[in-house]
Amino acid sequence: MNLKVHINNVHGSQMAAKITGKFTVDKYTFRFNAIAFGRIGGQNVGAKISKTTEKELKRLGYDVDKVITSLQANLLQGDLTLPKGLKRESFADV
Repeated sequence: MNLKVHINNVHGSQMAAKITGKFTVDKYTFRFNAIAFGRIGGQNVGAKISKTTEKELKRLGYDVDKVITSLQANLLQGDLTLPKGLKRESFADV
């Protein structure tokens, strides 16, 4: 499974931020929302996808839990692309 993440927007700070974006699994693109928390207890990201996206992923033969786990890992590791003008420093410890 080849998963790529693109951030559309981030609202918040290094303590807590709401993230919206898209992810691509192989050649299929879907939207997601996530909440990222930092500081006490370390970094944590909770990504959510719609029920429609879940159904489509299942129809395409993907394991939804593995897709979400990969999505969250990419977000935590910074393996993502950002829109022009948005800097990692505005929402992540670097």
